Amino acid sequence: MNIAKMIDHTMLKADATTETIKKYCSEAKEYGFASVCVNTCHVPLVAEELKGSDVKVCCVVGFPLGAMSTAAKAFEAKTAVQDGADEVDMVINVGGMKDRNYEMVKADIKAVVDASEGRTVKVIIETCLLTKDEIVKACELSVEAGAAFVKTSTGFSTGGALASDVALMKKTVGDRAKVKASGGIRTYEQAMELINAGADRIGAGNGVILLSK
Repeated sequence: MNIAKMIDHTMLKADATTETIKKYCSEAKEYGFASVCVNTCHVPLVAEELKGSDVKVCCVVGFPLGAMSTAAKAFEAKTAVQDGADEVDMVINVGGMKDRNYEMVKADIKAVVDASEGRTVKVIIETCLLTKDEIVKACELSVEAGAAFVKTSTGFSTGGALASDVALMKKTVGDRAKVKASGGIRTYEQAMELINAGADRIGAGNGVILLSK
């Protein structure tokens, strides 16, 4: 199975250089990945590099902690869209989830959805920090707020994507949203396990490796 079209080729390291970002864009065009996912400062560069291709420009907002103000997240999303982002992967307010402050969490997501002006929004719920019940609730809030995807992980916390979490997320959202698995995915076999569990998209720091069976 060719999974290239399901992969967000991702470079979110703090020390990512212009040369590195250009390399990711070149690889994405060569292999036909779904998108190149970067921090928002790189969105203008990625938009320029991918111009004329069908590879999407993806970025992260409120990354990696999700603990920024809602206004800051919305502003970052709006700026990214103006700079050429097609997809916005935002981090949920994890502390808000733990506090059961669901109205705040939902409003936080909705603010980013609204600021993204119709672009695809994926909500990173950081499964490794949530209980199973919290995962279900976070997925519900994301759907209610208008997100297109729920996503497992930033890859910068205590754990990454698990097939069991993906299956739970898929069961929760059904056909109301899609599921993205990310964090610690380093082999084709891992990717396929997550896809079989219900993932529609895979986020990986080296998408090229995932194409090697």
